Amino acid sequence: MSKRIFVSATNTDIGKTYTSKLLIDALSRLGYRVGVYKPIETGVMTHPYDGDELYQCALSFNPGLSVLSLDDIVTLQFPLPAAPFVANEGRAIDLASFDTALAKIESLCDIVIIEGAGGLMVPIDEQTMMIDIPRYFNAVTFLVTHCNLGCINDTLLSLKALEDAKLPHLWGLNCRSNDKGFETTSLPYLNHRFGSVYQIDKDIDTIAKALLDTISLHNEEKA
Repeated sequence: MSKRIFVSATNTDIGKTYTSKLLIDALSRLGYRVGVYKPIETGVMTHPYDGDELYQCALSFNPGLSVLSLDDIVTLQFPLPAAPFVANEGRAIDLASFDTALAKIESLCDIVIIEGAGGLMVPIDEQTMMIDIPRYFNAVTFLVTHCNLGCINDTLLSLKALEDAKLPHLWGLNCRSNDKGFETTSLPYLNHRFGSVYQIDKDIDTIAKALLDTISLHNEEKA
């Protein structure tokens, strides 16, 4: 069965693309041909920069992707930097429009990283939220969260949404150099609640292997 990872986050500008690129590297070093897909990118005036950044990273490890164009990687591109519902003026988006592009990418790789837009509860159209994408694609979700004050609340809310939706998932913290006080203000509770937590920059190899295990278990349950 297909191997798909949906990368989401607790909000915008949390580090989805940064994390996706680290996953490309880690999975490639494990011997996988990695592909990337960004179904929707907003804020595209002339060029889908996030999608291109993903594509160039994946292409450096998997040259077979060179037959694809950037439009294959980013299906829907909207100029307004807003939720897809707003950027597309409330018009319906048929998720089936993503199927052909994803199939083309998957023909060239062993595993595909699908990057969302914004956080899990970002509206795509009247009927669909970003959290519906991993179910549609039968993907395992990797949630990226931050290390600023407030990360406990943001993380728990997003994890509850994934758990309530019964979506297989893992999560990790993207700690940045300007994050102050995380180890004293937030990490003690997160370690108490979860036993231990993944920090993306330090634990990406462990995360990649855990995602592969989660995908295998999920696919067995679906079989």
